[in-house]
Amino acid sequence: MVPELPALPALTRSEGELVDRYLEIVDLLGRINPSRSRDTYGALRAAQALVGRATALRETLAVMHARGETEVHTGTLGRALRVLDGERRASLVAVPPPPER
Repeated sequence: MVPELPALPALTRSEGELVDRYLEIVDLLGRINPSRSRDTYGALRAAQALVGRATALRETLAVMHARGETEVHTGTLGRALRVLDGERRASLVAVPPPPER
C-alpha cells in the first residue's frame, strides 16, 4: 500500500510555476553535478537544457513582479517544495560525503 502524500498547499498559478521551474533547475543541476554524474553526454544535455529552464524561471519571476507579486511566501513555498520531494532533489546538487572507511 502506497502511503498518502501530504496535500500541496494552496498556491497561486505563478507560485506553482515558480516552484515547478525551480525544481526543474535543481533536477538539471543534480544531473550536471560532477561528483554524481556518470557520463559527460548526460551532463552536457542537462547543461544545455538548463539555459531554457533558467529563462523560464526568469520569465515566471518577471511576470510575478509585473503583477505586483513582490513577496515570496517562504513558508508556503517551502512546504510545497517538501511535498514535491524538493529536499531529496536538492541534495543531489550538493557534493556527497566521502565514503566511510
